[in-house]
Amino acid sequence: MKIIWTFSLLMIPGVLSSISVTGYSGGGVIITCRYEGKYTANEKYFCKEETLTCSDLIKTGIKNQWFKSGGFSLYDNTSTAVFTVILKDLSEQDSGMYKCGVDKSKSPDSYTKVNLNVVTGQKISAVRGYSGGNVIINYKYEKQHKNPWKVCRNGGCFTLINTSRAAEWTHDGRFSVHNDKSAHLLHVFIRELNVNDSGKFNVIVKVSENYSFFFIFNLNIRDAADCCEKSISLSAAAGGSVNISCRYPQSHSADVKFVCRRSGSDLCAEETSVKESRRWSAEGQMQLYDDREQQLLTGIISHVTQHSAEYWCGVQSDQGHKSFITQVLINVTGTDDFLTHINRSNSKSQLGSIQQITVFCVD
Repeated sequence: MKIIWTFSLLMIPGVLSSISVTGYSGGGVIITCRYEGKYTANEKYFCKEETLTCSDLIKTGIKNQWFKSGGFSLYDNTSTAVFTVILKDLSEQDSGMYKCGVDKSKSPDSYTKVNLNVVTGQKISAVRGYSGGNVIINYKYEKQHKNPWKVCRNGGCFTLINTSRAAEWTHDGRFSVHNDKSAHLLHVFIRELNVNDSGKFNVIVKVSENYSFFFIFNLNIRDAADCCEKSISLSAAAGGSVNISCRYPQSHSADVKFVCRRSGSDLCAEETSVKESRRWSAEGQMQLYDDREQQLLTGIISHVTQHSAEYWCGVQSDQGHKSFITQVLINVTGTDDFLTHINRSNSKSQLGSIQQITVFCVD
């Protein structure tokens, strides 16, 4: 039945092809429309089908440069006989049938039919970060996408390929991405922030040769020097505990606070968070206490054994985005002696067990 429908559709005068496009509310789509090379000089348009007409949303004869009208943009690449249409700020009401076509004054227009389906998506408000810190932006999507994710800002883009392992991040300079396929959740990590990072970011997913979808977030970087330290260095005895203390801006008083350890490619491991003021929260080796009146997060990290460790104090918004504000570097002293003692103790314990088993077997 599908083959018959496609064949019948292509027999309609003027119809070149038909594509189905899925977008997310609050985001946008990029649609590619092909045409015959002999019509490079003609005007191109994108219209929405009504009961008896197709109302133009954008139409232009401008070639090889972007033309914008309202929330629409069109670029006619005459060298490839392809024009691209961008729709942004989508809502569910934008779902429907469209046409991207070539205007012919003396014959029926040729066009591609576009079936646009806009589904509910996550609209990201401004994400706040702090100079010298890091941020993690989370985006919830509905469908599975195996294609590369592309992050763009001010015309510059880089591509981050989806990884096959669920826990693996991929990196490009200060940017990293993790696609949690089981949860349909994309994490974008930006480290070593500076005020020049403020601005609008586009995250684009190429679904097919016909279209891509994208979402937008605004990043606002502030200098937290008036309230908070960018980095703290502490020392602790091997096997002992260390107390940490991190201040945060008053605007984050009601947000969830967290402390996590950075370990290799794992950007935020062994995380502990606290959601209430003046109540201890404990998980693993960390205990946290948030005094919202003082804008002060304090904690205890116990049983430290590594030569050195990097922790971060931060805040988490109600949308799940994380802002890493203060870096805490812990230098562990006496580590070699401590580990030697542990190894010797383990060796003696293992030897004792072997001796007991040997005697039992001989007996």
